[in-house]
Amino acid sequence: MRNNCTCNLTDVDSLMKPLELIIYVPIFVFGIILNATALWVFCFFFKKWTESTIYMMNLAVMDLLLLLQLPFKMHATNNLWSANKKHFCSFLESLYFMAMYGSIYIIMSISVDRYLGICHPFHAKHLRSKKSAWIVCVVIWVFVIAATIPVYTFRETGKDEFHCFHGFSDKGWNPVLIVCLELFGFLLPALVIIYCSVQSIRTLHDPTVTRTPIRIIYSSLCAFLVPFTPCHIAIFLQFLVRSTIICECDSIKKISLFLQLSLCLANITCFLDAIFYYFVAKEVRASKDKIRQSITRMRSMSGSDT
Repeated sequence: MRNNCTCNLTDVDSLMKPLELIIYVPIFVFGIILNATALWVFCFFFKKWTESTIYMMNLAVMDLLLLLQLPFKMHATNNLWSANKKHFCSFLESLYFMAMYGSIYIIMSISVDRYLGICHPFHAKHLRSKKSAWIVCVVIWVFVIAATIPVYTFRETGKDEFHCFHGFSDKGWNPVLIVCLELFGFLLPALVIIYCSVQSIRTLHDPTVTRTPIRIIYSSLCAFLVPFTPCHIAIFLQFLVRSTIICECDSIKKISLFLQLSLCLANITCFLDAIFYYFVAKEVRASKDKIRQSITRMRSMSGSDT
């Protein structure tokens, strides 16, 4: 039954070829322009870097690295690569996953930084600094580079031609690897982002504060969950297929289509992040009054206690 299903998956691949072009081309063009422009502005027009600027600059670099893999993905979908390009393919695949999960962790760091500034302004004075932001970013870079080393084992050596970014070996679907991917690659950052966003929104629910920061937090939360949630659900379902827990041909075909389509749409985060840079900067300006009011109120309360 599995062999028959494999033959039927050619219909999914044929359907995805034009869809990938429709999705990837505008993401690549606009994503490159917007992220490169944002990086240029951060480096040459910002007179004084802040914690948010440092995080956003690193996020722009991550997004550019991911975007640069899209032409190779589009070529690999429509063309077989020779066996001697397997090491180069593994390098591209590792860069792709490194950039994707590096972006996730930097977005998480932005949410934590915003949470500290809004909900704990006194503690933020000691915890938030440009030095700490740089340290966090360096740790994230080291972590995602180390975490993507197993990608080099996903391609079995051989003489056969292959489609890069497709058809990982069984090593790529190792249960321990998938659990770590789902848990540390998505669920943990998602829970942190949701918690920080909810707490920030609760703190900002004040009639004297403009609604702009709250709308921005809602928008940034949706911009994270909408692209990344479906693809990680699809990865888990495909793991069940590779583990022969799901064996029905029709289900296998639908899961394959869901996986490829959700991974394509996950790349839209590179475009959304470029818009997110402007909103975060605007949010920082809009929430300054609220943070200042919180500090003043807490000082007055401590003064009255003494």
